[in-house]
Amino acid sequence: MNERGHVENAVLLSVGLATMIEGGLVVPTLATLAMIGIPVTLGALFPDVDTSFGTHRKTFHNIPTLLVFVAFPIYLDNLHFVWIGVATHYVLDLLGNIRGMALFYPWPVEYDVPVGVAVDSYWADLVTVLVTVVELIIVYVVIQYDLHGRMLDLLPVLPLS
Repeated sequence: MNERGHVENAVLLSVGLATMIEGGLVVPTLATLAMIGIPVTLGALFPDVDTSFGTHRKTFHNIPTLLVFVAFPIYLDNLHFVWIGVATHYVLDLLGNIRGMALFYPWPVEYDVPVGVAVDSYWADLVTVLVTVVELIIVYVVIQYDLHGRMLDLLPVLPLS
């Protein structure tokens, strides 16, 4: 996926998350959007830093990099929501492309899913929107489950209250 696709996904995902957290399009949604949107967008762009140094789709496109960003809000109480951008970057690169990723770098094996479109494909934007919709459905299900269960107790990096 190209940078535009990652930003498109991050913005749409942030708007959806802010709307779900605030319960609709209300004034506090804008503050929540700023709180979520900037870190998610930065996280969505971060893995492509490896195009400037390192090996693209290896150096920062891997599980260890994601785990570092998941750990930040748990241990240092900062960089909230950046991990969501990093994770969605990986999902888009796996589903919205025809090339794999070295998920366990420095182990050089690249993993891929049997679907995907070329970055410059006519279908790239549609794939981005569809992936974003699926991500938002998953978040919605988690939030709804938490209203009746304790799912979010397992996700301390999502300060939704």
